[in-house]
Amino acid sequence: MSTQPTHFVLLARLLHWLMAVMIIAMLFIGAGMVTSVSERHEWLIHLHKPLGIAILVLVIVRLLVRWSTRQPPLPADLPDWQALAAKASHWLLYGLMLVLPLLGWAMISASGEPVMLGTALQLPAIVPADAQLFALLRKAHGYLAYLLFLTVLVHLAAALFHGWIRRDEVLDSMLRGRDRG
Repeated sequence: MSTQPTHFVLLARLLHWLMAVMIIAMLFIGAGMVTSVSERHEWLIHLHKPLGIAILVLVIVRLLVRWSTRQPPLPADLPDWQALAAKASHWLLYGLMLVLPLLGWAMISASGEPVMLGTALQLPAIVPADAQLFALLRKAHGYLAYLLFLTVLVHLAAALFHGWIRRDEVLDSMLRGRDRG
């Protein structure tokens, strides 16, 4: 009889923390982009695009790891509404990590500009150039970025709640990844 794992596999933990740093950086870079019209704006855009594509690639890898490995269960005494909120917020995070880079890519495509990652790598346009579509995608990208920021804050608050208040090993399953004994 197999037992439930008590921690996430190493690759899942590495991807989680790498992407956490990347997403937090991306949120700050995005905030800096929309508040600047100086030379810094162009520099931030050149950071934002490849970071977004890297997040897109890594979230696909992360989903494959999630679907191919077993995760530790939530605590048995966790109220049903909290268990549902945990599952829903995780899928919302995954959805946003997939959708936001695709929206950004589509937004640049709709602007009619080449989708450049650095000076030599050009991605294909995924939508036709269209000013109205660009405006819609830009607005959606911005609103969903705010939703991602809020969801990350809630995720962080929940992790701290589990680690500091409930002390139920949920946070440890992603931090340390090994049984205490």
